Amino acid sequence: MGSHTLRQSIRYVTSSDGVRLAWASTGSGRPLVKAANWLTHLQYDLESPVWRHWIEFFAEHFHFIRYDERGCGMSQWEVPDVSLARWTDDLATVIDAAHCDEPIALLGISQGASACIGYAVRHPERVSHLILYGGYATGWAKRGDPQGLRRFQAIVELIRFGWGTDTVAFRQVFTSRFAPDATAQQQDWFNELCRRTTTPEIAAHLMLARAEIDVRELLPQLQVPTLVIHPVDDQVTPLSASRELAAEIPNAEFVQLESRNHVLLEHEPAWGQFKEVVLEFTGRGAEKHSDGLDTRFGELSPRERDVLGGLTAGHSNAQIAAHLHISEKTVRNIVSRIFEKLEVESRTQAAVLARDHGFRVQ
Repeated sequence: MGSHTLRQSIRYVTSSDGVRLAWASTGSGRPLVKAANWLTHLQYDLESPVWRHWIEFFAEHFHFIRYDERGCGMSQWEVPDVSLARWTDDLATVIDAAHCDEPIALLGISQGASACIGYAVRHPERVSHLILYGGYATGWAKRGDPQGLRRFQAIVELIRFGWGTDTVAFRQVFTSRFAPDATAQQQDWFNELCRRTTTPEIAAHLMLARAEIDVRELLPQLQVPTLVIHPVDDQVTPLSASRELAAEIPNAEFVQLESRNHVLLEHEPAWGQFKEVVLEFTGRGAEKHSDGLDTRFGELSPRERDVLGGLTAGHSNAQIAAHLHISEKTVRNIVSRIFEKLEVESRTQAAVLARDHGFRVQ
């Protein structure tokens, strides 16, 4: 249960212009590669109440590969160039380093969508599925929206001059846009991650480079199955950006989710819908679990399995919450879902059923 149940291997590879990129792999099965997005740290993300459920979900169903972009995380911070061309080349470098023997699914979140689009146009034979979440074809400097560009530039200045101070309000303005419905703990974690992952100056440089993205001419050239997903009230990237992607990419499927969060949180219904559409799109939804457990256990999410492990070990909700870095309310909600899926009415019944069916306490 908890952070030690998710194991990953971290390696380094050198890009074509000599930048050290850190990449990680976890899980097994068909390969799915996530392009880098704002801002990540391969190790810290495993402890994250904002990103961990994303990693758990993809690791459960795929050989999940991700990396820290140039300029942040465990990758090299001081770099000679930051641009869409470099981001696309870096994605290709990591894919080559992973030695995938079959076509891969690509996941592009936010800015990562443009790198995935560039790669899929360049290597359609190597891509089985393209998933674009909260993505866009054009950055703020290319959208013809002067007011939106001014707001974006104000955020960049806030990063450059406010992040390094002890005034939480500077970072809170930024973080609250990414996950306005996050708990105080989740927002604090996202605040601190950004500050620990790179310098304010590099972060501002990365943001400005995103403003220059323009892949509109590539969209009609895409020849791979594409799923476009977007939260309706996303505070970072407008819904219209994903509608443009879906309209211009041949035969793209479009799904909008009822959420305000640019980064979907584990407790919101939109997260469950996201998982369902991704599994259906990639052909994983109908696959059976082969771990020998009652089929009811196969319906449990990785987080629900973690909580069930705690129940089986006799831990209280407070103990489980502290171990998993989530609130007691979230644990109570998860316990209710476990009861419903396992068709039991008490913690004791859930624990007995788990033990009788060989459920392993992690």
